Amino acid sequence: MTTSSLPQLRASADDAPQTRQLAAPQQQRRYWNWKQVWFQLHWFIGITAGTVLVIIGLSGATLAFKDELLDLMNPGVRHVAVETRTPLTPAQLSNIAAAEHGQRVASITMYAEAGAAPRLFFAPKNGQRRGESIYLHPYTGATQPALAGAEFFEWTESLHRWLLLPRDPGRQVAGALALCLLGLALSGLYLRWPRRPLDWRTWLTFDPALKGRSFLWNLHAVAGTWCLVVYVALTLTGIYWSYDVVRDNIDAWAGKPPRMAQAPAKKGGGKAPAVDISLAWTSFQLHAAGWTLASVRLPTRAGEAVQFTWLASDAPHERARSRMSIAPADGTLTESEPYSQQALGSRLVNIIYPLHMGTYFGLPGRIIVTVASLGLPLFAITGWMLYLGRRKAKRAVQAQRAMLGAGAANKQNTGLPTLVAYASQSGQAERLALESARALQQAGVAVDVQSLDRFDPAQLRQYQRALIVASTFGEGEAPDGTRRFARLLQATTGTPLAGLEFGMLALGDRHYSAFCGFGHALAQQLHALGATSLFPLIEVDKHDPAALAGWSTALARCSGSAIDAIGVQEEASYAEWRLARRVLLNPGSLGGELHEITLTGPADATWEAGALAEIIPCNADGSDGEGSHPDSAHHAPRSYSLASLPSDGELQLLVRQERHAGEENQGHGLASGWLTRFAPLGSPIRLRLQANPAFAPALVDVPCIYIGNGSGLAGLRAHLRARQRAGLARNWLLFGERQQAFDSVCGAELQGWLDTGHLARLDKVFSRDGERQYVQDRLRASANELREWLAQGAIVYVCGSLQGMATGIDAVLQELLGQEGLDALLAAGRYRRDVY
Repeated sequence: MTTSSLPQLRASADDAPQTRQLAAPQQQRRYWNWKQVWFQLHWFIGITAGTVLVIIGLSGATLAFKDELLDLMNPGVRHVAVETRTPLTPAQLSNIAAAEHGQRVASITMYAEAGAAPRLFFAPKNGQRRGESIYLHPYTGATQPALAGAEFFEWTESLHRWLLLPRDPGRQVAGALALCLLGLALSGLYLRWPRRPLDWRTWLTFDPALKGRSFLWNLHAVAGTWCLVVYVALTLTGIYWSYDVVRDNIDAWAGKPPRMAQAPAKKGGGKAPAVDISLAWTSFQLHAAGWTLASVRLPTRAGEAVQFTWLASDAPHERARSRMSIAPADGTLTESEPYSQQALGSRLVNIIYPLHMGTYFGLPGRIIVTVASLGLPLFAITGWMLYLGRRKAKRAVQAQRAMLGAGAANKQNTGLPTLVAYASQSGQAERLALESARALQQAGVAVDVQSLDRFDPAQLRQYQRALIVASTFGEGEAPDGTRRFARLLQATTGTPLAGLEFGMLALGDRHYSAFCGFGHALAQQLHALGATSLFPLIEVDKHDPAALAGWSTALARCSGSAIDAIGVQEEASYAEWRLARRVLLNPGSLGGELHEITLTGPADATWEAGALAEIIPCNADGSDGEGSHPDSAHHAPRSYSLASLPSDGELQLLVRQERHAGEENQGHGLASGWLTRFAPLGSPIRLRLQANPAFAPALVDVPCIYIGNGSGLAGLRAHLRARQRAGLARNWLLFGERQQAFDSVCGAELQGWLDTGHLARLDKVFSRDGERQYVQDRLRASANELREWLAQGAIVYVCGSLQGMATGIDAVLQELLGQEGLDALLAAGRYRRDVY
């Protein structure tokens, strides 16, 4: 934004109270809406269960390709060279293995693939849950070498399924972790639910150009969305095996017999009747055309049939197995249950394992499950980094509060302390007040530092002496946060302040007719209430060193000791920046040309959203604008809201080209004409950065409402970029301009934020299109939504023209909240303005 000269509200104002209010009430008060509750649950589960979930994810990824890894580590064990002779039958293989190992054979798994080694299972010995298994050479029946790495994968499976704990409690813990992962997935889905959920780009597009916290959040959210369906499938299927009550109920619904009934009636490695299963095997091959895998369970008692569980070549997945029973004596088929004829419930239950392993979708499914499992460390790392970043930011805010309050009260000396109070808009008054308080303390004077934002006029009676630093906002008005104090003081009658001595340092800008207007009004009212002056009111025009020296002298008289000069460090030097480019944003607009000005400067330059740039203007011919005209306003530095962040790598401004009658500078405003028209690309621009704490960003998880018009979008854009990079998405932007066809300023960026959910709501109002309407009208029409946002703790930011837009927004808020409600909003630091 720009003005024809440095605005009083910026040159002389300050902020301190606003910054402190952000740090204190906003940190101390949480607005527990549902989204906030889910956010707290999401990060709490993530930083607690997330670490253990990493172990489950990595172990699951390891098991996904276990067979391939074992074959790679053990060539020639599970697959042998194909020979021309016929492979041995199950009967031959079981006889050879039983004779060689002296154990009863329980079952044997055969493979139709040539060269695949059958796997034979012995009956479990007493006290064992399951028996040993070996692989046999399909052509000789010789026992194959033990698989190298098999013990590692068994250990990994125990880690994955029950975290190496005893089996039953381990399953319970693993199930609880599965529920945690399900909660993380669903809460993450809720937290990033965008305004336009049907736009796939909103969900699945990752922006690699992001940096820092914003990059982490975007990676965390987008990758989580990609993996969401997989995690839901993994957790739901994992819960099936973790809790008996879940598994038993699902099995009962599916018509499966209870697991105890499914178990073998007899355990142990004792002798079983010798049964020749040759005829049964021949019969099976006749009735199961196209089989690829067959598990043959041998009878455990006389008269029992041989049980076959087999997989057809056209089976939809690895657990889609048919069942068959064949009498061993004559090969009679006693029972046949193809998979396609099994009950629907039973078939659905059989899908659980393939879904969990990803094999239901073949090799692509296994790859997807593996990648998703390997993604759990990514979410844990990025989640921890985001959490630690929030902790660091919180500690920084707490440290800032401690620094601002360091000189607030020094009660070591006897007697009443001297009140050092300030009324601040952009931060200068607070800085001068704190510096004055520290100087007085060093001189042995007890002080009590207070912001008039949170001060009641009645409290003045507690003091005998007060030193006040008062900034003026706009045309003689009180700073935003001090309006309540000023109103209450004006309503006070009588002489309750008789006996109070006060000194006033009034900050202002002589360009405005009501120079230091609020300081004078405040002093006048204090006099009317019976207070007396310690010394004549001291006016400061911007950073006038002579006036500040007078203030230092006055403080020295009050303390009886020498006082170092106050405010000397306020005058920062101007650095040389370069004009990198300028872009006209509204060609054809009815309003003045609006340009995006890009500057490059010192590599170590840093600022935060809401900061300002003071620029020394030049004449159209490039000559120094300072001192080129007898009017002091002519050569004053111009102040602009920064539209970018340091992480953007450049400083951006939105500058409205000012036009006026006359030949000077070809009818252009001094600074705006230089920046938007006359300055050659690459030319030097003298600039200094100015903090603006009253318009500081809210980088905590509260909603924010951004309202502005014209070049006021600059400051709002910087705020929204900062919120995006902090992963804070509850943002509502109301922006006004003239014509949609010509004045859709930064339209692509705003629409992108809306599409990705960074903007929860975007209202663009164009006053010259159809019915004449302004942002204050749209805000009034959205009163219900505004109430909801404010009830959730929303902070309101206003940036743009003071007359019309800003005063209109003020009126709407007063209508909606009443005077007391508006005062409370200001006092809480939840109504922040940067207007001109």
